[in-house]
Amino acid sequence: MTASPDLTVNDTGPKLLLWNAKERADRPAMREKYLGIWQTWSWSEMAGEVEAIAGGFKALGLARGDRISIIGDNRPRLYWSIIAAQTLGAVPVPVYQDAVAEEMQYVLEHAESRFIVCENQEQVDKVLQIKDECPKIETVIYADDRGMRDYNQPFVHNFDDVIAQGRKYNQDNPDAYTSEIAKGKGADTSIMLYTSGTTGRPKGVVLTYDNILKTAYNAVKFEGLQESDEILAYLPMAWVGDHIFSYAQALTSGLCTACPESSDTVLIDLQELGPTYFFAPPRIFENLLTSVMIRIEDAGAIKRKMFHYFMDVAHRVGPKLLDGESVGMGGRLLYGLGNLLVYAPLKNVLGFTKVRLAYTAGEAIGPDIFNFYRSIGLNLKQLYGMTESSVFVTIQPNNEIRMDTVGRPIDDVEVRIEDNGEVVFKSPGIFQEYYKNPEATAETKTEDGWCRTGDAGFFDQEGHLRIIDRAKDVGKLNDGSMFAPKYIENKLKFFPDIYEAVTFGNEKDYVAAFINIDLNAMGNWAERNGVAYASYQELSGLPQVSEIIRGHVKNVNASLAEDPQLSGSQIKRFLVLHKQLDADDGELTRTQKVRRRTIAEKYGVLIDALYSDRDHCEIETEVTFEDGRKGSVKADLMIVDVTAPATAIPQAAE
Repeated sequence: MTASPDLTVNDTGPKLLLWNAKERADRPAMREKYLGIWQTWSWSEMAGEVEAIAGGFKALGLARGDRISIIGDNRPRLYWSIIAAQTLGAVPVPVYQDAVAEEMQYVLEHAESRFIVCENQEQVDKVLQIKDECPKIETVIYADDRGMRDYNQPFVHNFDDVIAQGRKYNQDNPDAYTSEIAKGKGADTSIMLYTSGTTGRPKGVVLTYDNILKTAYNAVKFEGLQESDEILAYLPMAWVGDHIFSYAQALTSGLCTACPESSDTVLIDLQELGPTYFFAPPRIFENLLTSVMIRIEDAGAIKRKMFHYFMDVAHRVGPKLLDGESVGMGGRLLYGLGNLLVYAPLKNVLGFTKVRLAYTAGEAIGPDIFNFYRSIGLNLKQLYGMTESSVFVTIQPNNEIRMDTVGRPIDDVEVRIEDNGEVVFKSPGIFQEYYKNPEATAETKTEDGWCRTGDAGFFDQEGHLRIIDRAKDVGKLNDGSMFAPKYIENKLKFFPDIYEAVTFGNEKDYVAAFINIDLNAMGNWAERNGVAYASYQELSGLPQVSEIIRGHVKNVNASLAEDPQLSGSQIKRFLVLHKQLDADDGELTRTQKVRRRTIAEKYGVLIDALYSDRDHCEIETEVTFEDGRKGSVKADLMIVDVTAPATAIPQAAE
């Protein structure tokens, strides 16, 4: 096993790449599935590619301190562009690839990016559309040349041509590459990542190599990650989590980062690759479980009975086995049989057969969903962090897994709870500043070196951190009862039929909710029950659907009734929205977080109706189609009252 790198010497990403290229020369560093075949690059091969790209960037005029934006899906050349830019002292600024042109414009203009590296024609077109509003842009480089034949602008360059220029530049300047790398130091800005912008414009979070690499390395040690590990990189490169897992932890542990062929083939590629290390936000785990339950409902009666029987066994025995607790011989034998017939085949279908460590974070995951995966033997753990902390603040230690906590602080991290309940922390990963926003920086970072998270939480008796909600979102009903919207919404989203939920109640007499149905799960129910529908809007408006959702809401209320702090925040009224909340319509962020302010403004007429004696409400809503065109949809939505809760067991639609 290769020794660990010394971060006091190898204190930047480019220096670590050189170290890995020497110490792990033939070990796999990156993979990419292309035209159905997995291509692999060793650490030495990857270093050679980065050197050529850096030379090309230098030949085109990229200079120390410049900002260079990276736009596209997870591709080796885009990851290599990040390190190549860092080699020259430039600052990479990844941009969400599904952002519309106007969203990109804000980031590119605010960051003052001179260079743009695009994956393909789609991203180039968006950049060209806004280039006049972003005068700093001088050079655009594209990696995929399909459809680019007639793009003759002098500032638009083919990636292959840039590499060719780089190889020539490096031949003419043989010491330039290592000389540029030697100039870098740990305190230099490594990357700038933009927040999701739930409450306004995204903020540019400035992170140094010391922030990124020290935090990543502490997590590597905490979990024992090794060069033999492998991770699938499928989440946006503009998201801090992907940067930590696919860049920083890869460089500090030597693990291999694999890129799927496309966003449409992620599940197939996951199964083929069989990674040992996996991360997914709760939404992904929810979607996977929904697809499993749909399959089970479509299976024959014997298979359904066998599945449910052995899942009952798994819920009783699986988590105990995973945590090393004592289990009777009968339980072990039954679980072993269940593993042969159900759990192992299920993990194989999901691509989790080799996974020894899986994380979820970003928001709370439903306890039943969390339990499901741990029951079948997946070592799924929750962590807590944010862009401003370089991700890792707390992680659940092995054998100390709690469904309602996010674990303990990792090495070099201190966490405390302020008098108002807000979680604050101190760590090597604390960001340097919000770019061009000293006021917001001062609001978040204290003078004595602590960082405010904006989250409300507390430590339980075992020393595990429990997050309740965003501190600013926790409110009170008019009767004084606590209202924690995200907590309630996560309970609703446990049900496969519910895709998204938004709750209201602060300074109101009762709690009300918007519900988005899950089209796959509810569509499967409609098909099995012979219910005809032609669109999402039509399906969501069916009275039968409202009754199914009413049952789920009643079960959530029954659960809330058992919590002394939240028993007063049971849902009294709800409606099923006629359209899915969408990032393109500004209702969600690119990381799928609810923009509460936007929804309150856009759907104010519906909120008013929920707090009246009306039983329906008409609305016309602007929508954005996939091709960028605008349109509108009209609907007359039914408002549903919910009676007092009754004890019940949550079930999916049947």
